[in-house]
Amino acid sequence: MTAKAHNHRQILQQIARQAMLDRGLLPDYSTDVMKELKRLEETDRPAGSNKKMRDLTNLLWASIDDDDSMDIDQLTVAEELPDKRVKIYVSIADVDALVKKGMAIDKHARYNTTSVYTPAVIFAMLPEKLSTDLTSLGFDDERPSIIIEMTIAADGSLEDSDVYSAVVRNKAKLAYNSVAAWLEGKAGVPEKAARVKGLPENLQLQDRAAQQMKEFRHEHGALSFETLESKPVFSGDQIMAMQVESKNHAREIVENFMIAANGVTARFLTGRNFPSIRRVVSVPDRWDRIAAIAAQHNYDLPDQPNAKALEDFLVSQKKSDPLRFPDLSLSIIKLLGAGQYAATPPDINPPGHFSLAVKDYGHSTAPNRRYTDLVTQRLLKAAIHGLPHPYGLEELQAIAEHCTKEEDAAAKVERQVEKSAAAMLLENRVGEKFDAMITGASSKGTWVRLLTFPVEGKLVSGRDHYDVGDRIHVRLDSVNIEKGFIDFVSVK
Repeated sequence: MTAKAHNHRQILQQIARQAMLDRGLLPDYSTDVMKELKRLEETDRPAGSNKKMRDLTNLLWASIDDDDSMDIDQLTVAEELPDKRVKIYVSIADVDALVKKGMAIDKHARYNTTSVYTPAVIFAMLPEKLSTDLTSLGFDDERPSIIIEMTIAADGSLEDSDVYSAVVRNKAKLAYNSVAAWLEGKAGVPEKAARVKGLPENLQLQDRAAQQMKEFRHEHGALSFETLESKPVFSGDQIMAMQVESKNHAREIVENFMIAANGVTARFLTGRNFPSIRRVVSVPDRWDRIAAIAAQHNYDLPDQPNAKALEDFLVSQKKSDPLRFPDLSLSIIKLLGAGQYAATPPDINPPGHFSLAVKDYGHSTAPNRRYTDLVTQRLLKAAIHGLPHPYGLEELQAIAEHCTKEEDAAAKVERQVEKSAAAMLLENRVGEKFDAMITGASSKGTWVRLLTFPVEGKLVSGRDHYDVGDRIHVRLDSVNIEKGFIDFVSVK
């Protein structure tokens, strides 16, 4: 397939749809799902009002997400306390208020387990009318939600927390890039934030708390990664470039608040004798290779895995070579290995999340987009209201294993379509030479990432002598847009 003079968006949509089918995922909703959705749309219900819930609609709630995101799962707000402490409120959309266990909509969500985001089309876990409207915490909508309340000390540590139901209203739908540009002194206050009295000051308070929380986590071994995530930039229906997205202060507000919130919800369930689904990233098997990469940078790591020592190495490298730090980050991430979901009884101490340096890490903050989070929400609501467990441990374990498998399939769909998009840009550059780094090496093959262009591909010759982290020179050998193949050969 060639993309020359063709509609890139349409081609990518076709590729994405086929990739979903090839990976055993459902690109379409069943007739039963659409019938249920119609009934939900026609149901007359109050806009979030519930006498059993607290009314927190007066707080300065705001969402921060991508510019084009409509499936808003979280709102945040902060309150200044004495002694430089800060109270953080995180509001999570109450998706379970409409999507009940066992419904056809729920079964579809349980099957796919996640929304799949590709450059040209999104395969939403829930029908868009739900995820971007009826269950989304959209601007000025009054919605029921789960509140994670956290008191953060001056050093960034968690002092106290609570979880309960409340009604909220989003005062401003904000975007990462514009909020970050303002917080980092590169632009003025975003217009949507400036319209709400007190919101700019509240966002600055949230930023201060998030940076303190981040510093505290990294002092205790959370790992400082910075990878180059890219997405195609369209002009009409044609791809013109690959845009690199990097961390910024706005993203770090959401990231640090959600990491803390996921820990709070996991402990909340355990404290009430409820089982839970945790995200587990075990101690890395390939620590020896991580230590070897550190040695190449004249840095000694201990013989046994140690998150704090690895964090010190990463911080030193980010300071000494910030330009190449994203490539180093990617190498270490690949060597740490993938995480998985695990069902955890309340009386068992889970293995934890090595990269985040946390022992308790559930998934609760994106119920519109991830099925594990919707399951956790049902557990939380039962625990809050003193109801029976909605899931037994055996059922939770089956869900955890299925979600691990299907999220991996979804990630492969996303990567394939992203590579198809990159192949469209590179098809005229076959034969050109590039500097690259080995990002994967196994019996299945060896993969490289270009240092000057945010693209990863397969090394199809000369791959036997390389390991993750090695720098090499490659020549672009071929591309296959339909399959998302980008093949390189090593050159001197």
